[in-house]
Amino acid sequence: MTDDPRSDEEIRVNRLVRIGEAPRNRRELVTKLVWVVPWLVFLASPFHDLLTGHDSAAVTAAGAAGLTAFVVIYLTIVFRNMGRPFSTATVICLVAVLEVLAVVLGATLGGDWLGLFVYVSVCCGITFPIRLAHWCIPVNTAALLLVGLVAGQEDAWGLFLVVLMVGYSMSGVRQLINTTVELRKARATVAQLAANEERLRMARDLHDLLGHSLSLITLKSELAGRMLPDHPEQAARQVTDIEQVSRQALVDVREAVTGYRRARLADELVGTQVALTAAGVTPRFPAGPDLTGVPEESESALAWALREAVTNVVRHSGARRCTVELLRRQTLDGPVLELTVEDDGSGGSGDGPGNGLTGLTERLAAAGGTLEAGRSASGFRLVARVPADRPAHVGSGA
Repeated sequence: MTDDPRSDEEIRVNRLVRIGEAPRNRRELVTKLVWVVPWLVFLASPFHDLLTGHDSAAVTAAGAAGLTAFVVIYLTIVFRNMGRPFSTATVICLVAVLEVLAVVLGATLGGDWLGLFVYVSVCCGITFPIRLAHWCIPVNTAALLLVGLVAGQEDAWGLFLVVLMVGYSMSGVRQLINTTVELRKARATVAQLAANEERLRMARDLHDLLGHSLSLITLKSELAGRMLPDHPEQAARQVTDIEQVSRQALVDVREAVTGYRRARLADELVGTQVALTAAGVTPRFPAGPDLTGVPEESESALAWALREAVTNVVRHSGARRCTVELLRRQTLDGPVLELTVEDDGSGGSGDGPGNGLTGLTERLAAAGGTLEAGRSASGFRLVARVPADRPAHVGSGA
């Protein structure tokens, strides 16, 4: 069995049928067909009218041809609108043809054909601009009533609300689809801007950290090279200065890299909540935590504990709910920050602690904290505690 290099989130997103976009493969095409085909239920009456044979052969053939043309145009508009839609002028012409066919077929063949006006309203709602759709849908509804009155069909009043409401409903669905597409684009843009901003911040920090140091090293290296033949003692002092500047630059870079790699509890709360939701687990998370005065080592240790606990919930527990609590407690050893992660799953299949929990125990111990993990009444429970303030330095004063 080969491991898929893609993340679980990426695989889940790729399996979704993208709203408002063209199908990427046969599976998505079938899925979209499943959503479109049930709307053809209003064609049952025209088909039944053709099959009963009440009219002459010529009228039946003309009705079948008109119905075929109507269905082909309607499906063309709907499926083309999912990918690269026609221009507004083309869509208006096609919908006008549908309107003419609905009027002619409904007026000549009877009330069984009035359901065609429903599809005209659908096309108006999903393809026309909002303002144009809000005018065309009532006009189409009025055409339905007019055809019903001229043909003496009382069924037109029964379809009045259906034609009107379906059109406006499709208009609302179209607005929702457009909003979803815009949000998807906006999210991608925000992610790209955030990545660019992070790269710029790293570039600024590295420039501020290393720019002066490297310039000084370059200058002193040139001085040492000039002094080396005639003044070896002064050149040696320059080399000593170069060593000190280099060591300080190395310390600054290590501190900067440590800051970039340090896990933040607030960021982990957001990320793990998204991970649980994507895995189908209902999350219950605390509000924004108050980390005032909490040492960075304690915050980082709790962030790693939260990441490890939620990873176990997603991969091994089979849970449906996961509750995260973050509390400050006063103990005999001083104030502590307590993180509790509890789920209603099985807690995995291992008999003992895994490598993740073992490493997590060591990480918490290095920060002065403790870890408790085991089965609870409702599932599995993990409790991590770290000091909530820095240890006091005891002096030797009187």
